[in-house]
Amino acid sequence: MYIDEQFQLKAKEAMDKEGAIGPDVDLSAFDPAPLPHREMADEDLVNLPEEERTQLLMAGLDVTEKERGGTFLQMNHRAVHCHSSQEGIEVLSIQKALEEHDWIRDYYWKLADVGTDKYTAAAQLGLHDGYVIRSLPGRKSVYPIQACLYMHEDGMQQNVHNIIVAEEDSELHIISGCATSPHLKRGLHVGISEFFVKKNAKITFTMIHNWAEEVVVRPRSVARVEEGGLFVNNYVSMKPVRSIQMYPTTHLVGKDAVARFYSIVVGSPGSEYDLGGRIILKEKGNRAEIVARTISNGAKIIARGHLVGEVPDIKAHLECKGLLLNGGVIHAIPELEGHADGVEMSHEAAVGKIAQEEISYLMSRGLNEEEATSTIVRGFLSVDIPGLPPQLQAEIDRAIEESDKDVM
Repeated sequence: MYIDEQFQLKAKEAMDKEGAIGPDVDLSAFDPAPLPHREMADEDLVNLPEEERTQLLMAGLDVTEKERGGTFLQMNHRAVHCHSSQEGIEVLSIQKALEEHDWIRDYYWKLADVGTDKYTAAAQLGLHDGYVIRSLPGRKSVYPIQACLYMHEDGMQQNVHNIIVAEEDSELHIISGCATSPHLKRGLHVGISEFFVKKNAKITFTMIHNWAEEVVVRPRSVARVEEGGLFVNNYVSMKPVRSIQMYPTTHLVGKDAVARFYSIVVGSPGSEYDLGGRIILKEKGNRAEIVARTISNGAKIIARGHLVGEVPDIKAHLECKGLLLNGGVIHAIPELEGHADGVEMSHEAAVGKIAQEEISYLMSRGLNEEEATSTIVRGFLSVDIPGLPPQLQAEIDRAIEESDKDVM
């Protein structure tokens, strides 16, 4: 196992440092002890129990690997299946990368700060595994790479660190899911993700969360986009969870770099979410968009968005819309921060309920009340994401359809 004393020391200093926002978590209440799991061949994946395959599919991982260009699967604390079928696209476990490849040092903890809080500290001091996905210069993924971080044992803690790199003029499409086994009710997931979008490169990253009722989730992610690069970050969470707090940050550091965040969240009773995103526009020609759709079905949801324009000739827009179905709270916090003349930034935020006249109209067209409400909910959650590959759009559409069963 690779250990850097500088990172170790900084992490130890942050072991008791609470997160800047979100509920505090008692890490000692979860078990981080490594749990062994055997490696899996292709035939092992398709022969998993049906309920396990279903859980994986609902997090975006298809065990048949149809229309997938590679697969990474981590069970509990270890990568058990890891390969790429596309030339010029690399898929590795981070433990293997740290042990065998010197180039990973150029990316490991270069964007995220190991001393941010107790969660980043845990990811360093007790790192289990995680994935490294890299497209080589000029290479473009034909099919999405699928990656899943799966928790199987009740009460466990899973610490992962992921690194995604799109080298110059390359393109990556990734479906990344997090899920728990059907019998798991309680656990903690700590995840660090660092994204590097080089000159004229593109990363489209779709994260699907499929947690259990008493799971606590603390991801920390940072992206860096160079000149002419594009980073599209899609987030879908439709299932019950105890608490999620994350606030991914993207730095646009090159001219004409672009970032887009899209999120779709349905909160269940008893669940607590503190979600959002921050994009910092540092160079002329930068463009940014944050679009969030949230539904509270009895959950507490804080929806944040922060756009920072540091130079002239940038454009950015923030849109946050929330729908209250069966109580709960939605707290929208949009922020625009301009530091120079010539920035063009806007936002719109709205929280409300389904209008009775919309339901009445659809019922007059032959739908019953439940069907009318379901149609309105699906329409509200549908977000137009420009340039999204069909496979990724299909995963989002499938997640929305699945959520419809839980919301109603």
